[in-house]
Amino acid sequence: MPYHVYLARCADGSLYTGWCLNLAEREAAHNAGIGAKYTRSRLPIHIVYHETCRTRGAALRREAEIKRWTKAYKEKLIGSMGKRRLRKQ
Repeated sequence: MPYHVYLARCADGSLYTGWCLNLAEREAAHNAGIGAKYTRSRLPIHIVYHETCRTRGAALRREAEIKRWTKAYKEKLIGSMGKRRLRKQ
Protein backbone atom coordinates (compact mmCIF):
# COMPACT_ATOMS: atom_id res chain seq x y z
CA MET A 1 0.00 0.00 0.00
CA PRO A 2 1.60 3.31 -1.02
CA TYR A 3 1.83 6.22 1.38
CA HIS A 4 1.86 9.80 0.15
CA VAL A 5 3.69 12.84 1.50
CA TYR A 6 2.10 16.05 0.30
CA LEU A 7 2.30 19.82 0.41
CA ALA A 8 -0.98 21.71 0.46
CA ARG A 9 -1.31 25.41 -0.26
CA CYS A 10 -3.75 27.10 2.09
CA ALA A 11 -6.00 30.06 1.25
CA ASP A 12 -3.59 32.43 3.03
CA GLY A 13 -0.68 31.20 0.88
CA SER A 14 0.96 29.17 3.62
CA LEU A 15 2.05 25.57 3.04
CA TYR A 16 1.00 22.54 5.07
CA THR A 17 2.98 19.28 4.96
CA GLY A 18 1.33 15.96 5.73
CA TRP A 19 1.06 12.30 4.78
CA CYS A 20 -1.87 10.07 3.86
CA LEU A 21 -2.97 6.92 2.07
CA ASN A 22 -5.38 8.58 -0.38
CA LEU A 23 -4.66 12.09 -1.67
CA ALA A 24 -8.15 12.87 -2.95
CA GLU A 25 -9.80 11.77 0.29
CA ARG A 26 -7.29 13.71 2.38
CA GLU A 27 -7.78 16.91 0.40
CA ALA A 28 -11.56 16.54 0.75
CA ALA A 29 -11.22 15.92 4.49
CA HIS A 30 -9.09 19.04 4.94
CA ASN A 31 -11.60 21.12 2.99
CA ALA A 32 -14.47 19.70 5.07
CA GLY A 33 -12.71 20.92 8.21
CA ILE A 34 -11.73 17.42 9.29
CA GLY A 35 -8.11 16.86 10.09
CA ALA A 36 -5.30 19.21 10.98
CA LYS A 37 -6.19 22.22 13.12
CA TYR A 38 -3.71 24.29 11.11
CA THR A 39 -5.71 23.99 7.89
CA ARG A 40 -9.18 24.50 9.43
CA SER A 41 -8.77 28.26 9.62
CA ARG A 42 -7.04 28.48 6.24
CA LEU A 43 -9.57 26.88 3.89
CA PRO A 44 -9.71 25.97 1.12
CA ILE A 45 -6.50 24.03 0.63
CA HIS A 46 -5.15 22.49 -2.57
CA ILE A 47 -2.53 19.76 -2.77
CA VAL A 48 0.25 21.22 -4.89
CA TYR A 49 2.92 18.54 -4.50
CA HIS A 50 3.11 14.88 -3.55
CA GLU A 51 5.53 11.97 -3.38
CA THR A 52 4.87 8.27 -2.93
CA CYS A 53 6.69 6.24 -0.26
CA ARG A 54 6.70 2.46 0.14
CA THR A 55 6.27 2.39 3.91
CA ARG A 56 4.60 4.48 6.60
CA GLY A 57 7.97 4.96 8.26
CA ALA A 58 9.50 6.32 5.06
CA ALA A 59 6.57 8.72 4.63
CA LEU A 60 6.88 9.96 8.22
CA ARG A 61 10.63 10.51 7.82
CA ARG A 62 10.14 12.42 4.56
CA GLU A 63 7.34 14.51 6.09
CA ALA A 64 9.62 15.43 9.01
CA GLU A 65 12.44 16.29 6.61
CA ILE A 66 10.26 18.60 4.52
CA LYS A 67 8.73 20.27 7.60
CA ARG A 68 12.23 21.43 8.61
CA TRP A 69 12.70 23.29 5.32
CA THR A 70 12.06 26.96 4.71
CA LYS A 71 9.03 28.03 2.71
CA ALA A 72 11.35 29.11 -0.12
CA TYR A 73 12.85 25.64 -0.35
CA LYS A 74 9.40 24.05 -0.26
CA GLU A 75 8.43 26.29 -3.19
CA LYS A 76 11.43 24.92 -5.12
CA LEU A 77 10.20 21.41 -4.35
CA ILE A 78 6.75 22.30 -5.69
CA GLY A 79 8.39 23.71 -8.82
CA SER A 80 10.23 20.42 -9.30
CA MET A 81 6.99 18.39 -9.52
CA GLY A 82 7.55 15.86 -12.27
CA LYS A 83 11.29 16.40 -12.18
CA ARG A 84 14.00 14.76 -10.13
CA ARG A 85 13.32 14.39 -6.41
CA LEU A 86 14.80 17.34 -4.54
CA ARG A 87 16.80 16.79 -1.36
CA LYS A 88 18.20 19.54 0.80
CA GLN A 89 21.95 19.24 1.33
